[in-house]
Amino acid sequence: MKNQHKWLLAAAAALTASVALQAPAMADPGDSTSVEVTVDIEEIREPGVLAMSIAADSVALAEGDSTLETREFLGTLPTVTVTDTRTMEEVPAGSAWAVLGNATDFAGNSGQAPISAGHLGWKPHLIDGGETGLVAEGEEVVTVLDEPTQPGNNVGLVDQELLVSTFDSGSVAGGAFTVNADLFLRTPADVAAGSYASTLTLSLFE
Repeated sequence: MKNQHKWLLAAAAALTASVALQAPAMADPGDSTSVEVTVDIEEIREPGVLAMSIAADSVALAEGDSTLETREFLGTLPTVTVTDTRTMEEVPAGSAWAVLGNATDFAGNSGQAPISAGHLGWKPHLIDGGETGLVAEGEEVVTVLDEPTQPGNNVGLVDQELLVSTFDSGSVAGGAFTVNADLFLRTPADVAAGSYASTLTLSLFE
């Protein structure tokens, strides 16, 4: 019986040794393998914005059809672009946007008396208003030397005057719209000679 027990233990030891010998062998020096690394990157979705840009930061006026009573100087406002990259869902309900402009008095560079901004007027022109028909240019604003073309519009660019607007931001979201304007400065014929400068400020509101 004892001999049989010893034989079983020896067999078990031999089996154990046999199993151990069947373990996977390590890679040989110099062997190589590779691991594929993958990742899924989601597209960044930033909220859209309503923004305005101007094609140039200055414009020079040149003399036009002056008369014995009035000097006239003409130019064109650089193209103004309103870009709306928002979706309709990002636009607050009932919102509207507008670009308004006003000018400072023309200051002389040699001590001349300033020329009031009331002598500067504009006539906006919509270049590209999209296909909805919901973007429109503002009305002409004439100078204090002109007869009104409509009640109260012969004030010049002293206050905030409308360049372009829409009454329904949501319906035009995702578009880009361009506008410029004829600029005209009209002064008395005895205006002092010299160089003058004014700052015309455009502001986008919603």
